Amino acid sequence: MSAERVLAPTPTAAYRWRWLALAALLLGEAMNLLDATIVQVAAPAIHGDLGGSVSDIQWFTTAYTLPFAVLLITGGRLGDIAGRRRVFVIGVTGFMLASAACALAPSVGLLIAFRVVQGASAAMIIPQTIGLIKTMFSGDEMSKALGSIGPVMGLAAVCGPVLGGVLTHADLFGSSWRAAFLVNVPVSLVVLAITPKMLENRAPKRPTLDMTGTLLAVIGTGLIVYPLIGGDIAAMSVWSWGAIAAGLIVMVVFGLHQRGVAAGGRSPLVEPSLFAHRSFPAALVTSASFFAVTNGLMMVIVLQLQLGLGTDVLNAGLTLAPWSVGLAIASWVAGAHLVRRYGHHTMSLGLAVLLVGALAAIAAYHTADPTAYPRPLLIALGVVGLGVGLFGPAFFTIALKPLQPQEIGSAAGLLNSLQQLGATLGVAVLGSVYLSSAEPGGPAESLHAVQVAFWVAIVLVVVSFVGSRLMIEKEASDKAGAQH
Repeated sequence: MSAERVLAPTPTAAYRWRWLALAALLLGEAMNLLDATIVQVAAPAIHGDLGGSVSDIQWFTTAYTLPFAVLLITGGRLGDIAGRRRVFVIGVTGFMLASAACALAPSVGLLIAFRVVQGASAAMIIPQTIGLIKTMFSGDEMSKALGSIGPVMGLAAVCGPVLGGVLTHADLFGSSWRAAFLVNVPVSLVVLAITPKMLENRAPKRPTLDMTGTLLAVIGTGLIVYPLIGGDIAAMSVWSWGAIAAGLIVMVVFGLHQRGVAAGGRSPLVEPSLFAHRSFPAALVTSASFFAVTNGLMMVIVLQLQLGLGTDVLNAGLTLAPWSVGLAIASWVAGAHLVRRYGHHTMSLGLAVLLVGALAAIAAYHTADPTAYPRPLLIALGVVGLGVGLFGPAFFTIALKPLQPQEIGSAAGLLNSLQQLGATLGVAVLGSVYLSSAEPGGPAESLHAVQVAFWVAIVLVVVSFVGSRLMIEKEASDKAGAQH
């Protein structure tokens, strides 16, 4: 039976290649998460080799996460229209070619351009996974297949920073940082070799593409993010603030456009009905601020170690290992036990643990010798990882709980987009806070700068806590209103 001709497995016979196809889907997702964390660790080495402005280090990550964020929902719609397997194949192929181009890039500008293509390709890959799993699995097997996504992502989070350090430090065949991109090529080839075994699937009622909305989202977020990278935020020019204001205005226009699209019976990027649930906007703010903290801190830790202290890339990657291990352990415990028993309290506990870890990291930096490796930092980062791992499963459970079944897909896509946008803003803001405080200067200034960045991150943790409380309070008030 050809996978080309089958759109869904029959109820009486399970699709024979479903587990192999699942392995390819999970490998594709893990590859994209690995790429983001690997490049964060390798970024200072890239800067050392290609030169350019130190702010380019932020662009190596932002050029990937920004198009990923704003094109994620459009990527999902393309799968609904053209077929999820077909779009998945196009995305993996584009990601592989862009990775090879990144590895061969002779200049900073070309590398950043190819990173944009990588991010756009990732936005075509990720949204297809759940739909394809639902096509090939049913019953208890579907639950097991969907449940495997979290552990695989946790494993990728653990391996990413270490793998980035190992690949760059190994300097295989003189490849240095280029190996961080080349590793995607064989992985992509394996995924593409298996994709013919996937069943094709598309939405029974094809949505329309909102290209105007997509363009507005790209322009608006670009205008907001661009001035935040590489500059002294406290001393930004009038033009920079003007660009941010223009970006905010474009996003207001985007919101109005989405209402108009929905009123006209077409498919908007963002379903306006989601905002009828008063807890959902709070969830979006919480998601953006939380992932700004996690991705931004990872960036400034790597910058301080490699640029400020002069640590090699392997030690920088290994420094993040306690964070990753703590995240994996806490995420499993929260998902398997704590969320079901304690509900939203697990989310608050995660933020509290994250706050303790961040304060412990500031203390470790404050007492450290500017010219010596801060070993107490490892314990603090392990605590940070525990907090991040506790928060994640509880947050997504609480955020999606009040929604109707037909809204879950759109809400999950929007939350994932805000996660990537938060990551983009975190790298932009915390990276710029660090760079503006550390330059010009030596190890002592660098040590002070990373503490300043951590204090800004703590403010964002507080924002996440306030948002999480609003999620809970709004949900409770919605229930009370429904009962009356």
